[in-house]
Amino acid sequence: MRLIAENLAARRGEDLIFVGVSFQLSAGEAMVLTGRNGSGKSTLLRVVAGLLRPETGRVETVFRDGRETRPAREASHYLGHRNGMKQELTVVENLAFWRDFLGDTQGGASRSIEAAAETVGLGGITHLPFGYLSAGQQRRFAMAKLLVAHRPIWILDEPTAALDAKADQMFAGLVHEHLAQGGIAIAATHQPLGLKDAKTWVMKGFEYPEMEEMA
Repeated sequence: MRLIAENLAARRGEDLIFVGVSFQLSAGEAMVLTGRNGSGKSTLLRVVAGLLRPETGRVETVFRDGRETRPAREASHYLGHRNGMKQELTVVENLAFWRDFLGDTQGGASRSIEAAAETVGLGGITHLPFGYLSAGQQRRFAMAKLLVAHRPIWILDEPTAALDAKADQMFAGLVHEHLAQGGIAIAATHQPLGLKDAKTWVMKGFEYPEMEEMA
């Protein structure tokens, strides 16, 4: 599988925020977005996830040695600044919704809700309403959403912001495992997340970004 982005441009309001973004990632590869605040990192992630329409360009996933092409959104998980959970529903109900709504991409297998909860260190409390949990627990269960429906592309926007070092380490392990199993990850993050061999995009706003290999 490959993720291909070609000549992407996007607007914020009436203004172009970036232009000329093109890249390819293959199974097991990751890319980290860097750049100043307002340079377009979150916007690019949302374009790749299919949440925003690009001004120009396309984002696709290529399967089966190039014989099958689909929109990237059909193979992607997006974990943004918000958790994407209903406060009044239990953790089980929230995760069951995402499991059923997203489903497994062909060729992959998800984990059960309880297994996912154990993986993020919160087994045994999935019966509680999501709104009863601490901010850290809520964020961990948002991470569990990545596990209950298999999607080969993880799009991560500061996934561990404001969490403790233990949570950072736990999530880095999940990302490392995902890549080792042939997944793809794109992240805007100030934390390593196990991405030491990742490619890097330096976003500069309305300038052409620079791509380089991380040391």
